[in-house]
Amino acid sequence: MGKFQHNNLGSVVLHHHATTTGTGNFSLWTSCRRKIIDTMRCGGGGYRHRESVTSPAVEIPKEKEEVKRSECRSDAIQNQINNGKVKKKSEKLSELLRMSETWSEEGEEKEEEVVKRKVEVLEEMKAVVKRLQCGGDAAEVLGGAKEVRRLAKEDLDARTTLALLGAIPPLVAMLDSGDLDSRIAALYALLNLGIGNDPNKAAIVKAGAVHKMLDLTESPNDGFPDADLSAAIVANFLGLTALDSNKTIIGSSGAISFLIKILKNSAKSNVDSQVIQDCLRALYNLSILPSNVSPMLEIDDFVPFLFTTLGDMEVSDRILSILSNLVSTPEGRKAVSIVQDSFQILVDILSWTDSPNCQEKATYILMVMAHRSYRDRQAMIESGVTSSLLELTLLGSTLAQKRASRILEILRIDKGKQVSETYGGGGGGGIGSNVSAPLCGSVDMGSTDPTEDDRMMSDENKAVKHLVQQSLNSNMRRIVKRANLPQDFVPSERFKSLTSMSTSKSLPF
Repeated sequence: MGKFQHNNLGSVVLHHHATTTGTGNFSLWTSCRRKIIDTMRCGGGGYRHRESVTSPAVEIPKEKEEVKRSECRSDAIQNQINNGKVKKKSEKLSELLRMSETWSEEGEEKEEEVVKRKVEVLEEMKAVVKRLQCGGDAAEVLGGAKEVRRLAKEDLDARTTLALLGAIPPLVAMLDSGDLDSRIAALYALLNLGIGNDPNKAAIVKAGAVHKMLDLTESPNDGFPDADLSAAIVANFLGLTALDSNKTIIGSSGAISFLIKILKNSAKSNVDSQVIQDCLRALYNLSILPSNVSPMLEIDDFVPFLFTTLGDMEVSDRILSILSNLVSTPEGRKAVSIVQDSFQILVDILSWTDSPNCQEKATYILMVMAHRSYRDRQAMIESGVTSSLLELTLLGSTLAQKRASRILEILRIDKGKQVSETYGGGGGGGIGSNVSAPLCGSVDMGSTDPTEDDRMMSDENKAVKHLVQQSLNSNMRRIVKRANLPQDFVPSERFKSLTSMSTSKSLPF
């Protein structure tokens, strides 16, 4: 590049000497010199080179130009992409802001609607309670009671609000009305107010509803109230007895006698099954409190009536629940023990009822009775309870198996004592071993040499083995009969091993 500029300079000087003479040409030379000096200082940036044969123009390679162009295009495209992303983000952000504003507006509108609805419901409840409290027009009062029943049917908050507004006292006062429809409407309104609301249940009893309901049960004609009225009263007693603080008041008010009267009358007249269930459940709630057991036992033939009704599978579970509470007291155990065939009925429940609940409750009653009285244990053995209990230890539920095993343990102790008194006297256990029948496959019948387990076994264990062995045959016959198998059925080895396993060492307790 320096060489090229030097040659140009030489040509310019020669041209100047060859063509110019005088001052005008000197000015031309001065201007050319300045341009040359400026060009040399700036590196040729301000000098425009003319193409000639002796000095060809410097060309930029095409590859570099293409790289620069591609870089410019990529930069432009990247800028467009970035601008597009920013634009999309800004659009999404604005959209979210608009949605949040919409949601906030909708939330405010819904909240306003909810508040407005609550205000309307509150005003409606106030109007209903005002109708109850007017006391003038009987139709208005009846309509108010029906509205309370409707509003409190499925709304827990409405029950609380109506009670706070003062709906309970006028409804209780309506029970003194001479109109049957008004009484029934008031009873069902009180029933709905007490559902799932313990404070309302306590308030209803405190307002004197129990005694007013019992007054309604006294009919001047036949001593039995209207069927619909009785159903409403029973339903109220069921709801009110669910609260523990009400059990004492209701139990001492005479409600027990009314409920038992309804039950006994159901055998003579066509009483709705729901009313019977409500009666039994209310009596069960009351029997949970021990102080209410005595008033139940004072009713003539109440306990025998329960045993005679146990055959009805629809109510057996409820009746067994009541009996379970009765035998928790000495008076109740005495009342059960003096009922004829009471243990036989319970044994039949164990044998022929497939309901686990009934079996568990029946075994509980037998367990409590066997634990308390030797005479009752003897009556159980005479009724054939052993085979049923053995079957239950194999086929019953977990709870029924535990209770049946416990009863067998109690019976085993009694049997062991009898064997000791009969054969032992003051002697050793060798005599007792002679009366213990071996299990199937455990000891040879003709062998006189007992096994090591028999040597270590106490008299009580030997006695229970003897008792179990005696009942296995009857137990097997019972199972064959229940399964409708042929009379010549031969039990499998699995059944034998199962029964042998449950009695070979000691019964599970």
